[in-house]
Amino acid sequence: MMNIFNTFEQKIKELLQQSDIKSKDGQPLDLNRISVEAPRDPSHGDLATNAAMVLSKAVGCNPRVLAEKLVNLLESDNDIESVNVAGPGFINLRLTDDFWRNMLKTIIKSGPTFGRSDIGVGKKVNVEYVSANPTGPMHVGHCRGAVVGDVLANLLSFTGHDVVKEYYINDAGGQIDVLAKSVFLRYREALGENIAKYPRDYILAIIWCLWDRL
Repeated sequence: MMNIFNTFEQKIKELLQQSDIKSKDGQPLDLNRISVEAPRDPSHGDLATNAAMVLSKAVGCNPRVLAEKLVNLLESDNDIESVNVAGPGFINLRLTDDFWRNMLKTIIKSGPTFGRSDIGVGKKVNVEYVSANPTGPMHVGHCRGAVVGDVLANLLSFTGHDVVKEYYINDAGGQIDVLAKSVFLRYREALGENIAKYPRDYILAIIWCLWDRL
């Protein structure tokens, strides 16, 4: 599966390895810190890289000057429509229409498998979500947590991770003790005792739900 960010990160690294840009001490440049990501402001382009910023010290060159050298290298790539330097030395890239058309073709051809990868193979992930319990009313946040948690777990599985979905059932502890005491207070109230304060409406709702299931 094609990952745009990884693809252009690799392109930049290859261009640097083939260029005359070298470290000032003669050692191979450490390219591991180079990253490509979406710019914070979409109007700046499709991609942004920190290559000049992270390499300037090793090269012994001002980041913006180094960025201009990288711009000259990147302009030769047929998938790049334009390149410009922003701020102290960040490089913004805008990709060609043909690149995006080809990407759409890849998406259509791949169908439901588009995006699947093995980047998570060998990595275990535990996703805990919702964990709603009977000690308080259910609300829209529980629904949101269920959807977000399940989607996140599925995405991680899609990228090869060994995923465990975890949903705690709260059936012990202080909150359950409070619930039990509240039910007992309702029992006393039903027998005619005047109970000053307890979550009456919620307890009644639970009792009616349980009654309907009997």
